[in-house]
Amino acid sequence: MTLSIFDQFMSPTLMGIPLIGLAMTLPWILFTSPTPRWLTNRFLTLQGWFINRFTQQLFQPLNPAGHKWALLFTSLMMFLFSLNMLGLLPYTFTPTTQLSLNMGLAVPFWLATVIIGMRNQPTIALGHLLPEGTPTPLIPILIIIETISLFIRPIALGVRLTANLTAGHLLIQLIATAAFVLLPLMPSVAILTALLLFLLTLLEVAVAMIQAYVFVLLLSLYLQENV
Repeated sequence: MTLSIFDQFMSPTLMGIPLIGLAMTLPWILFTSPTPRWLTNRFLTLQGWFINRFTQQLFQPLNPAGHKWALLFTSLMMFLFSLNMLGLLPYTFTPTTQLSLNMGLAVPFWLATVIIGMRNQPTIALGHLLPEGTPTPLIPILIIIETISLFIRPIALGVRLTANLTAGHLLIQLIATAAFVLLPLMPSVAILTALLLFLLTLLEVAVAMIQAYVFVLLLSLYLQENV
């Protein structure tokens, strides 16, 4: 039973070839490319409005030096959003439930913000390790604590995204299995369970969108400290 629950998180293979690369590439096909025409369809208009609003909300607190990251962060947001949403469909694989993928995204972006801070303003970047007004006896301890918290940031980014999506998928599978088993035994209870499953699915749609936004938002906050 335990193996069948976690089988959904295994990377699918075809003739021994992992298909995780295909699962990560296909979401980009769903996004329509902009056209030079003045009149476009509703989907393209909604997509452009969403990207513009997201970019404005994300980069409004940043100074102009951080605006060059707009394209990169917006693309990352749309990439994570599409992967999370497509993973809710039946018989699909969610690459963002793999900790290796999330850490592969979190560590380079976090490291890039730290390197930029050390290169452009090393004094201010190192000053984040020691809060102003700290008593002299506490300085070594606080430097160690702040250094550890700095290196925990990418781990927290990857683990947060993985844990939230994994927990949601497990709950959906457990409740769906319970509804299927209870249907011939107690139909009324099975209907209530199916209603709970529907509400949980709506919640997972919201979680898929929110987690993609939170991932990029935290990266923008790390960037704000270093630019």
